[in-house]
Formats: sequence, C-alpha cells, structure tokens
Amino acid sequence: MTASAPSHRSPVPVREVVKEASMVKQKEMIARNYDLLTSTAEHGRKVASTFVPGNLNELIMCFDMLNNLPEINAIQNGMRKLSGDYIAEAEKRGHSEDVCTYVKADLGMIAKGNVSPNGKPLPRPDLLLLSYTGCFTFMKWFELLREEYKCPTVMLHVPYQGDGETTKNMRDYIVKQLRQEVIPALERVSGVKFDIDRLRGYLRESARAEDDLVWVLESAKNKPAPIDAYFGGVYYIGPIFTAFRGTPDATEYYRLLRSEITERIRLGLGPITPEGDMKSQKYRLVVEGPPNWTSFREFWKMFYDDGAVVVASSYTKVGGTYDLGFRHDPDHPLESLADYCMGVYTNRNLPQRIDLLEKYMDEYQADGLLINSIKSCNSFSAGQLMIMREVEKRTGKPAAFIETDLVDPRYFSAANVKNRLESYFQMIDQKRGSAPSAA
Repeated sequence: MTASAPSHRSPVPVREVVKEASMVKQKEMIARNYDLLTSTAEHGRKVASTFVPGNLNELIMCFDMLNNLPEINAIQNGMRKLSGDYIAEAEKRGHSEDVCTYVKADLGMIAKGNVSPNGKPLPRPDLLLLSYTGCFTFMKWFELLREEYKCPTVMLHVPYQGDGETTKNMRDYIVKQLRQEVIPALERVSGVKFDIDRLRGYLRESARAEDDLVWVLESAKNKPAPIDAYFGGVYYIGPIFTAFRGTPDATEYYRLLRSEITERIRLGLGPITPEGDMKSQKYRLVVEGPPNWTSFREFWKMFYDDGAVVVASSYTKVGGTYDLGFRHDPDHPLESLADYCMGVYTNRNLPQRIDLLEKYMDEYQADGLLINSIKSCNSFSAGQLMIMREVEKRTGKPAAFIETDLVDPRYFSAANVKNRLESYFQMIDQKRGSAPSAA
C-alpha cells in the first residue's frame, strides 16, 4: 500500500485532482458532441450509428453527418452506474445472460428512453453503418437495431487476417464496397455529394493526431512510466477511436496531451490517477482484454495501491494499431480506410495477438502479463488461456488471469479480483528473486 492509504480511525476526504488542459479539452469535446446529437431537430444534421473497430469517422464527416457509437454509450452508462438497470430491462425482454453486456445495456437504454449523459434523448439513427472487423456480435446487434429503428443499414465486410497478413485483393475488395455500397448509401441518406478532397483533408488531420497518440503510448517505455497505458490509456484513445478522429479538435487534444506527458517525463513523474500522481512503481505490466467499466476506479485503485503500472495494453489498439506503423494516408484515401479496418486488433488472429503481446513484454520491459477475461465478450476472451501460456513460455515472465465483465456490475467481485492480483504480485516477486523496489 502507498503512504496515502486511508486511516481506519477517521475518514479521509477524496482528493480533488487538478485537471490538466487535455482532460478539460476532452470533456468539452464529449459534451459538445452529445449536445449536437441531442439537438438534431434544431440543426437538421443526420446521424450515423457505427462501432469503434473499423470506425469510418472521416468518411461520415464528408457527408455532414454526426457519429453516434452504441458501445461508447454503453461504456458511459457503465461508468455512471446506470448499465445494471438497463441490462436487467433487456433481460426482462428476453435477452440471455450470455449476450454481450454492451448490447443489453444499449437495448435497455433504448427501452427506457435512450437518454444521453446530458439528460436528453438521443435521436433515432438515419443510417446504421457496420464495419465488420472480427466481432460477430456487432452484426447481431445491428440486426436488432435495424428492427428497432427501421432505418437504412449498410455493412462493410472486412476480410479477417486468418493468415496473418493483408493482400491487395483484400484491400481492393474493401475499396470496391466503399465505392459501390457505403458511399452511395451515405449520399442517399445525407443528400450530400461525396468529395474525395474533403476526405483527404480529414485524413491529414488524423495522421497528425495518430503520430502524437503513438508517442504518448510509447512514453511508457520510460522509467518511471509517465502514463498508465490501460486505465489512463482508455482516456487517451477516446477522441481518436470515436467521433473526433480527423478533426482539428482531436489534433489539438493530442498536441496538448503530448506536451503534458513531455513535462511529466522531465519531472520524473508517474501517471495521474484518480487520487493524484502515482508515487511508487513496483510492477510493470502488460494487460490483455478490455477493462471493467462499472467499477473502473475501484479496479484501477487495486493496481496503483500496490505500485502496479500498466505499460502497454491490447485494448488500446481495438480502434487501430497505430504503433505498428499504420497512418491514415491522404494520398490513398479509400485504400487507407481499407488498411485501417483490416489492421484493428479484433481483426487479428491469435498468433498475431500473441506476437504483439510478446513485443510489448520485451520493448516495455514488463514484469508480467495480466489477462482480464470478460465474461460476455467472446471477441476478446476466445483463446486467452492459450495466449497467456504462450506469452509466458516465450518471455519467461509470469502471467495471470482475472475475470470481470464490461458493464454488468453483477460480474465484478472486488474481493476475488484483489486476491488474485495480490497473489500475482507475489508471483512476480518470487520470479524476480527479491523484494520489489520502487522506480
């Protein structure tokens, strides 16, 4: 435990962490987007619903449309402690306990008025745009939404990287769909003619932001790490994985963030946590799998209380593997969108995922791999035990397994998670052959 652990004799007030400029900027961006989404009756802009992996935000913006992401709404409701009631509502309506809890949180939210974080109802989508990138649940989810909204639906089928590589034929297949199906559907719904030069401009902005995001994530190679690449990382990826990639707002956000992290490195500071700067770094971890959102702060606290910082994570690549070299390319706009969709983490096979985690273990000098297996997420959870054993065998570093869920509070057992983490940290200590020393 750190020196700032609370006393058992008297309550300690929660510390109010000073917000850095990038945090304020991101909060304003999210609030503004929800305000735009919930005021379509006034300004008349059309809305596309889509998902994070394979998110074609730059293309959507070419048609003056807004981007509403159902899984982000589910995350927001999980963090706001609302998802449990929404999931119960969906199960009352016949959805199984085994169904992805993002889906049930979204369907329950719709059934209860579809109210956004600003307290106003979200609009009915004018188009459902599915970029299929490896998660079968997304297809079934959109079938249910299509039945609910009776709106046009278009699917971009993205070939799976079964052999671990992308080919020209695969790229051409996606580009053909973009030209013949996706773009015409966007034109019909929006009434706006496609302008490829407008797309080039958005892609140019995307590449600038992607450069800075990669720099920020790779800053965790420093000792001490100035960021947490899992708990902090989910905030860092927010703008670029959602409705802001390709905008000057996103470019400015990542410029601010990079500047702040540069200063933290100069001062030798660790990550900012909900309770202030992390003081001691005893364990450097790589984490596989999404986080739990309903108890996010409590989950994070279990790590930083014991001096564990996450230096790399697979989840922060679910919307793009930019650290492997991909950048949106304005000189090859449609081909660039195709390459982006094919490269996201959920579209990579198990050997590729293992190779990536091994790379992170080596390059970030991690002490071990931790897998957070999500009960209702087959896209991530399938094969994770094999991943764990293979990474452990290749690196010689200890690996461990914990289990939670995305946004279902019934499947977060704080005592169970904490016990497993403490046992894992002891395993790392034994492997190192000596007591941990703070960075």
